Amino acid sequence: MEFALGPALLFCPADRPERFVKAAERADAVILDLEDAVAPAAKSAARANVAASDLDPARVIVRVNAPGTADFAPDLAMLEASPFRTVMVAKAEDPAVLDEFDASFSVIALCETARGVSAAARIAAHDRVTALMWGAEDLIASLGGTSSRHSDGRYRDAARYARSRVLLEAGAHAKAAIDAVHIDIDDVQGLATEAEDAAASGFRATACIHPRQVATIRAAYAPDAETIAWARDVLVAAEGERGVFRFRGRMIDEPLLRHARAVTARS
Repeated sequence: MEFALGPALLFCPADRPERFVKAAERADAVILDLEDAVAPAAKSAARANVAASDLDPARVIVRVNAPGTADFAPDLAMLEASPFRTVMVAKAEDPAVLDEFDASFSVIALCETARGVSAAARIAAHDRVTALMWGAEDLIASLGGTSSRHSDGRYRDAARYARSRVLLEAGAHAKAAIDAVHIDIDDVQGLATEAEDAAASGFRATACIHPRQVATIRAAYAPDAETIAWARDVLVAAEGERGVFRFRGRMIDEPLLRHARAVTARS
């Protein structure tokens, strides 16, 4: 099953059912979160809210609690009786656990711990997995750290490594990669810069935590008119060429044609 969502994926706490419809309307897909966004005492009610939801299953991702926790099995039981089949597995570390999901499920594995990032290649190889996502704050917490970013907003090296590792392992197994949330809601420029880098680097989507972030992410993933025109023109020019050729002052070879195809696919 191919990943067909994005580029703006909006988290919504599963214990706030009054927000479900608006979240789904404002983003490309909504992530109904049964994990960190929900207090332990509210987990059961949150599951009931997801089960009762009549959202379009094609645009819903359900984030379940981490394998090995007391809430994982009831989360899975609820999903099996629901129409929702795209599931985000929090703190994925062991690909064998993903065998719990039958072939009807599409799994987004969230590599957000040191063990999860280390196992990213094996997780990406699992046939249920359609995408990998990474998470900065849980990763740093798993290392005993206190902050994923420097004071100027740049990711620390460990976070940058995890981001790159997840992107590369996803790509190596022909799976999609999803970039982490930008937790500073008011930092619009920082989000724009990060999302533009994500799109240019090959991420398929960026997760977000507030509806205000959706437009910024969509704009970052949408190529501008000049870039689209160049991509279309160079692909047309390539039809009459053999191997490397010169186009508008640049030497064009197959990697650049693949870049152009990626642009047209997002336009």
